Amino acid sequence: MSLFRCPLCAAPLERRERAYVCPAGHSFDLAREGYVHLLPPNRKHSALPGDDREMVLARREFLSRGYYHPLLNTICSRILPVSGEAPALLDAGCGEGYYTSGVWQALRAAGKRPQMAGTDISKLALRAAARREREVEFAVASSYRLPLRDGSVDVLLNCFSPLALEEFRRVLRPGGWFLYVVPGGAHLWELKEILYDRPYPNEEKETPYEGFAYREIVPVDGTILLDRREDVRNLFRMTPYFWKTPKAGAERLAALDRLEVRTSFRVHVFQKR
Repeated sequence: MSLFRCPLCAAPLERRERAYVCPAGHSFDLAREGYVHLLPPNRKHSALPGDDREMVLARREFLSRGYYHPLLNTICSRILPVSGEAPALLDAGCGEGYYTSGVWQALRAAGKRPQMAGTDISKLALRAAARREREVEFAVASSYRLPLRDGSVDVLLNCFSPLALEEFRRVLRPGGWFLYVVPGGAHLWELKEILYDRPYPNEEKETPYEGFAYREIVPVDGTILLDRREDVRNLFRMTPYFWKTPKAGAERLAALDRLEVRTSFRVHVFQKR
């Protein structure tokens, strides 16, 4: 049985060769790449919501070069010890699937039998994710209306995506784990110095959430050297700064052939009460 449930009647979905089907007869076609669209048209806020093609390609190319591998290793190191032999996992806001695939591969390498799903509102991102990892289920869906059953997930991962706490509490089983990854204060500071006249650090805070117990905050800090112009461009293109940078700052960055920049992440680890 699939981790997904029908977005129309909330009944369990069964994955068949070409579609997901529920007992009530609702059917959702599988795309050629292997993902399914479970976001009803009346819940879409635009014709093509989520990351566009250029952002997806930039992130895929940048991450494939290993620049954020320390973060992926840290995420895996926290998920592996709390996962049973056959855990159910969700990557909410999974994008093009870099972290989804990394966690899946780590669990399999440890001899576990995971069942894993990834959701995102961008079908362009999910095309890349589904091609990357065929054994993971992927669905176009909103984090605020997750197409999963209550208490069906052992571990939920959220990397730089909307924080839909009510839904996260609903789909996690009691005692389940929630990893929330956010930028640290100095993340990409040197990039921001080029883009903006008066950059400011990201806010860092420990925020308790109802229904969750804080277990730890894991820092992941480092420095990366981007020695190719396309890597500098891809980093810029995959961040929110691309949409809100003054023209002068974007031009300064475009003139660079290389960039040494700090990376800083915080992995907030929670357990559902």
